[in-house]
Amino acid sequence: MQPLSSLLFINKSDRQPVYLQIANQLTELIRTGIILSGHQLLSSRQLADTMDIHRKTVVRAYDELLAQGWLESRAGSGTFVAMHFPEIKPQPINTSGKEIPNTSKIAGFSFEDKPHLHRAVLKSRTSLHLDDGFPDPRLAPLEELSRAYRTQLLTGNSYVKLGYGDTFGTYWLRQELSDYLNETRALKTSPENILITRGTVMGLYLASTGLLKKGDHVAMGELSWSSARMNFTQVGANILSIPSDEYGVSVDAIETICQKQPLRMLYVTSHHHYPTTVALRADRRLQLLALSEKYGFIIFEDDYDYDFHYLSKPLLPLAGADRAGMVLYCGSFTKTISPAFRVGYLVGSENVINHLAQIRRIIDRQGDNMLENAMAELLQNGIIQRHLRKSLRTYRQRRDLFCGLLKSELSNYLDFQTPDGGMAVWTRFDQDIDLRNLAQKAFQQDLYFSDGADGNALSPKLNGTRLGFASSTPDELEQSVGIIKKLLEQI
Repeated sequence: MQPLSSLLFINKSDRQPVYLQIANQLTELIRTGIILSGHQLLSSRQLADTMDIHRKTVVRAYDELLAQGWLESRAGSGTFVAMHFPEIKPQPINTSGKEIPNTSKIAGFSFEDKPHLHRAVLKSRTSLHLDDGFPDPRLAPLEELSRAYRTQLLTGNSYVKLGYGDTFGTYWLRQELSDYLNETRALKTSPENILITRGTVMGLYLASTGLLKKGDHVAMGELSWSSARMNFTQVGANILSIPSDEYGVSVDAIETICQKQPLRMLYVTSHHHYPTTVALRADRRLQLLALSEKYGFIIFEDDYDYDFHYLSKPLLPLAGADRAGMVLYCGSFTKTISPAFRVGYLVGSENVINHLAQIRRIIDRQGDNMLENAMAELLQNGIIQRHLRKSLRTYRQRRDLFCGLLKSELSNYLDFQTPDGGMAVWTRFDQDIDLRNLAQKAFQQDLYFSDGADGNALSPKLNGTRLGFASSTPDELEQSVGIIKKLLEQI
């Protein structure tokens, strides 16, 4: 055992205590079979003298390994590697020339890598952005939210507030949301009809996992949100594409599907169809509800930016006119404040909400109680409502400015319709323009916009993308359009 000290080394600049460095290295020597079961270690004094460290440091390292079961002490004999370890043969030196796998990168077991999960994660890296339609966090009531969050942290019964809460979400937020949704969207809810989620994506996941099974038919627009498609694909659903026009998804196409096979769920963004932003016409809304009741399919209504409608008052959701309990209504505060604040909601019949809450518990025991109660306080005090009124005016002005710039500066290169609502403009570029290349060149000049790959992969002839205007100031919008124009002139 005399060479043992040569296998141990101490890094005095390491933040880990020296005794733990020794203990961990001894553990690794035992685990790899270099020191075998039953072998006697140097005495603490011998090892300390050899390594030029204090004996108490070695004693502490040995005590740690004795407590963990790696070593055993025999009175009058010394300290030994525990006898209960199986024989471990040291790994032979690699002479085959094959590269030894890096297990920190590649696991030793196999798994199915599903292509539908391969989707780029959007991150804010540029100063300028014409994004997917996000809010401007500079307008958000962050000071009020900060004060409300602080209040929740520092006041009241800390054991209750900082402990485990309701899987459904805090009752206060569900109560305030119920009142708010009933007032603004003509819903008829109670807190028991609401499940708080981390956002629309969680709502989709819960609905897909809890209400769909492999082979079920799910209908959605030919052009639709990629995250919805990913969730339905993940559970093994058979996705059926529905055409849409300037009045929204085709109800006739949905009925044709229902006449041929049972339809389990329809995913729809009725207020502002994603990505085109067109609203589902009133007659189609009524027909859709009637079809749902007749054929028994669930309507998952994703109302991602209800509050931002500029032509008139927002159109009431399908859920407000649902008399048969067929609609699951989903929304979030992502577009209200910022994507960073993960608070959304799923609205449905009590038995469905109870079922989905049970599933939510196994993936996310509860949400952020402090944030949820802070949001409830802002709703109760009318701060969210005032913020929405202010944002609506600002975003309308930005929409008008941006659409004016697109028309005056880029009309030779793209086509668009001024949206009645939402936070982005659906644009279709000339077929001769390589949208992916354009987006890459813009990114190099500190401007981000999507190359529309998700939608264009399904229908390449579109050559379209969403250009968000809400998160940029007038000056930033002018700079962004200027960069695109300059790049297009160079083609």
